[in-house]
Amino acid sequence: QVHLVESGGGLVQPGGSLRLSCTASGNIFSISAMGWYRQTPTEQRELVARIRSSGLTNYADSVKGRFTISRDNAKKTVYLQMNSLKPEDTAVYYCNGGPGSSNYYEWGQGTQVTVSS
Repeated sequence: QVHLVESGGGLVQPGGSLRLSCTASGNIFSISAMGWYRQTPTEQRELVARIRSSGLTNYADSVKGRFTISRDNAKKTVYLQMNSLKPEDTAVYYCNGGPGSSNYYEWGQGTQVTVSS
């Protein structure tokens, strides 16, 4: 089994920052595109940022200019730096990815991000 462990969430005031981390098991991380997703109780899981094995990134419009995705292949870890956080960023954040077009890993537990004053 290959799995993911997300961490770094918490409670932050509007305008604040958090850095999420996601560490993978297995041996395919370096050749995998990895993405950060988020989900609320009332919304479907949405992709907010993605980074290819080449380092090329793309972002959802709602987070563009505020969030930055990066990766460290030696540590099998993908990061999400979140700045200028807004209450609507409140969600459980997950990561996933794979070497092909579909997600390869089992979904992790996610990490809760709450933006509130």
